[in-house]
Amino acid sequence: MKKAGMTFTVMAAMLALLAGWSGLERVEAQSGTYFPERLNWERRSPEQVGMNAAILDEAVQLAIASESQSPRDLGFDLSTRVSEPFDELIGPTTVRAPLSGMVIKDGYIVAEWGDTKKVDMTFSVTKTFLSTVVGVAWQDGLIRDLHVPVKDYMPNDELFSTEHNAKITWDDLLRQTSDWRGTLWGKPDWADRPTRGVEREDLPNQPFNEPGTVYKYNDVRVNILALAALNVWRKPLPQVLRERVMGPIGASSTWRWHGYENSWVMIDGQRMQSVTGGGHWGGGMFINAHDMARFGYLFLRNGRWEDEQIVSTEWIDIARTPGPANPTYGFMNWFLNTTTTNDAGEERRSLPSAPESSVRFVGSGSNIIYVDWENDLVVVVRWIRGGPALDNFIGKVIESLE
Repeated sequence: MKKAGMTFTVMAAMLALLAGWSGLERVEAQSGTYFPERLNWERRSPEQVGMNAAILDEAVQLAIASESQSPRDLGFDLSTRVSEPFDELIGPTTVRAPLSGMVIKDGYIVAEWGDTKKVDMTFSVTKTFLSTVVGVAWQDGLIRDLHVPVKDYMPNDELFSTEHNAKITWDDLLRQTSDWRGTLWGKPDWADRPTRGVEREDLPNQPFNEPGTVYKYNDVRVNILALAALNVWRKPLPQVLRERVMGPIGASSTWRWHGYENSWVMIDGQRMQSVTGGGHWGGGMFINAHDMARFGYLFLRNGRWEDEQIVSTEWIDIARTPGPANPTYGFMNWFLNTTTTNDAGEERRSLPSAPESSVRFVGSGSNIIYVDWENDLVVVVRWIRGGPALDNFIGKVIESLE
């Protein structure tokens, strides 16, 4: 009996070891890894990290030549470019810098150009900061299950009182598949990127989609997630982000996460601003390229910074997994490089030059944080044209790897 018991114990230990093997691999991969100190990020020449300096410089020049042609006064740009019902700005804006960027290889800065210390709007990259503070709430147990209704975590109000809205889960909001209906901070859901070809008077009365079934990029619904997260944390989300993420990774003190002039609420007798998930009507994350790069580097290292697991690997795995409604989108704002097939049978990827496993945190402008585990790369580029220009630039960076 003793022998059998010992055998069972050994087998159980082996099974536990195998079950935790993936996690051990992640931790071991961190040993000897460089993490930058606050306000001090070491540099290496391209040759020191196995890159071709001439080709990398071609990539930088390609990016500079691909700067967005939109006005640099972002308030003016939003006021003239966006034409929607209820399109008045209700949050702050900036006058942006020219195109800038950084390339991080093996943890070291190997290329940097432009004004990378300029604190600028980052538009929908804000959504990735938002989903991250939701992820930290989930890993802390403040959110029991991502597939339970959000209404269970909110005070008794009208935002989730209808039969349709009451069914919406955290997962639905995180994947932008909620089809939440209503008005928040003076902006009706139907007024954000209104459906083309539908008369204005008919926009509020479109058929409902079952939550979780249809993807729709919609900042009103993103802002609902921010308000729900504020009610879970019961303290301002910028404070949560600073204490749990940006402080531990050594970010500067210059970033700011803004809400709207009318997005103030009372919680526990304290007046707090509910922040936004983007800059569609102003507001959102205002940040420099160095802090964006640190945020990207955190995820390149699988949520770990030195000896601290800041964001759980389980959360990152879920965030990188596409939902059934959109194979190229995980949680906001994790843009995946999934290979899809069009009606003609042609395979496509958003960035054909990049590995399928890579991801991008994307904001209008374009503002990009590119994370590439296969090549141990983080690339930040700001105010570059999207589409082919971004792919050509990323492709040239990858080409420089020897």
